[in-house]
This record gives sequence, C-alpha cells and structure tokens, in this order.
Amino acid sequence: MQSVFDGHNDVLLRLWHHSHEGTDPVAEFRDGISTGHIDAPRARAGGLAGGLCAIYIPSGHLVFAEPDRNGHYATPLAEPLERPPSLDIALEMAAIALRLDRAGAWKLCRSTAEIRDCMDKGIFAAVLHMEGCEAIDADLAALETFYAAGLRSLGPVWSRNNVFAHGVPFAFPSSPDTGPGLTEAGFALVRECNRLGIVIDLAHITEKGFWDVAKTSDQPLVASHSNAHALTPVARNLTDKQLDAIKESRGIVGLNYATAMLRADGRSDANTPIDAMVRHVDHMVERVGIDCVGLGSDFDGATIPADIGDAAGNQKLIAALRNVGYGEADLAKLCRENWLRILASAWGESRAPRA
Repeated sequence: MQSVFDGHNDVLLRLWHHSHEGTDPVAEFRDGISTGHIDAPRARAGGLAGGLCAIYIPSGHLVFAEPDRNGHYATPLAEPLERPPSLDIALEMAAIALRLDRAGAWKLCRSTAEIRDCMDKGIFAAVLHMEGCEAIDADLAALETFYAAGLRSLGPVWSRNNVFAHGVPFAFPSSPDTGPGLTEAGFALVRECNRLGIVIDLAHITEKGFWDVAKTSDQPLVASHSNAHALTPVARNLTDKQLDAIKESRGIVGLNYATAMLRADGRSDANTPIDAMVRHVDHMVERVGIDCVGLGSDFDGATIPADIGDAAGNQKLIAALRNVGYGEADLAKLCRENWLRILASAWGESRAPRA
C-alpha cells in the first residue's frame, strides 16, 4: 500500500458544522462516522497518512447554477465576507484542529520530519491550511497568530473576492482569466508568507492572480487541488501555460477528485469513472513531469467518484495508476514525496526529503 499525503481536504469544515449540531469533533474523527469522507479509521484503511486540512469560511448563500441544455453553467462569485465573523469561524476551526492534536486523534505538524514521524507511527499528520484569507486583516497582524497556532499553508482567495485577491467562479466552459489578480494587500501577503515560510496556494485564484504570485513569490508554485483545463475547461482548472510555469518553478499541482473538474462535460456527477482521474494525472505528468504532480483530493468538500467513495477508497486510484504503468517509485512521488519536497522547500528546511 502506498501511503498518501494529500494536498487538500475540508474535514475541519465538516467537523465544525457537526460540532454546532452537538457532535464531539474529537470522537467523530477518532472513532469514525458513516458520512463525509475522512476520519481516522477510513484514513488508515485507504493509506491516507495525512494532508493539508483547510480552514474555510463557508458562503452559505451561494447557489450553484444548473447547467443549461448545452451543459454550460456560470455560478456568480460568492459575495465577499465580513472579517469579524470570518475570524470567529476561523478561530473555531483552528481550535478544533488543536483539540484533535491534544487528544492524540491526529498530530498538527509544522515540519516534514514531524510528518514522516507520524507516518512511521500511524498517526494522521495534519497541516493547517487556510482556504481564502477573509479571517486575516490587511495589515497581516492575525497572520502571525495563526502561524503560531500551526498555519503553514494558505490560499489568498477562495472563489470570491477579498482584500487580497480575486477568485475564479465555478463556470463551464470558461477560461481562468476571469478578472483582476492580487491587490496591493495581496502582494504584501505573498511577501510575508515567503518570510514566514507559509505555502501559497493558487487553487482558486484568477489567472492574473496566478501570474502576480509567480512574479512575486520566491517559493515553488503550488495549486493544491486543480486539474488540467485542456481536458476539463472549467474556470478552476489550470491551462497548459500555467502548468508550464509550475514545472519551471519545480512546484506542484494536486489532482482534485471533484467530478466537475474531471469530466469532459464539467458536470458534478458521482458516476464518474476512475479513468477520468487517470487521464488528468497522465496529462499533468506529461506536461510538468513526474516530480511536480501530487494528490489534492478535496475530500469533504466536493462530489467525488463513487468508485473512490471516501478516504478508504484511495488505493483504488493508486491501483488504477499502477495498472497503466506507473511504477512504485513514481507512485511514491505522486502519493507523498512531491508534496513533502514542496513543504520542505517552502518551510525553509535544509534536509531534503528521503526517496
């Protein structure tokens, strides 16, 4: 079984929602439930050793557009969020992550050495990520606080605009070039993330924002959960030119399991074969090389192929990749080693990840 370190999940969002319904998030993650995608038992069953766990502030009023008769759709961007309630929610999610750590249900990791130690011991290795920085103020004071709490990765924007950047809508077919990029505050955020050693994730940003980060950041370019626009032309996927830039920076693109980003028709339909996932991996590997592709499941945040189901089904994708010719060394890179190399680079670690 190949151990997987995954580039993106929304398990904290699910635990946060359930905690407001009276469920204990520690028990839910540690003991497992029948809903959602990730908990400790299912992670062990599928070889999911850890991943970037997102603090995401939901846009509860967002209604996804239905496809027209041609299968096309365009969901307007979610409205910007106010900072005070966003900060409250972000702190609640960070508190859940810390409670899980204190209870031993997972370990909140701040180095690749800690991640590897968790893998050796069978403990879920969680890295705190922020998906959309509505909880961060423009003067970045709160960034230091979240960093102290364990934040080691962030996406400046989700698919809505904020003080730092502009997001891409959920639209098909659509170019990712849908609006402006970074604001002045966004450029400052990128520079501060470089100073602190926080990964900058480009998964939801406009194409202009992608290039703004590329010309500003000293880190490898990262798109934690995005696929190939050439195969599925949704606004959220990456053009070949963007993939080329990721290759040039020795960055990473993480395969998103969301069916709307895998299917040629852009539909959110669980009846999507694993072959569609393999096609995107093949295209991205051909474009950027085996060293710059990983997994970014979007577990607990998207409709995924029914044949995968949840974290327990992860090895079905690995088996499918093995069946089309990926050897064990290449699978190790796709499953974890490429992500660990990126994290070591962004976090300023001097020791290279082991092969």
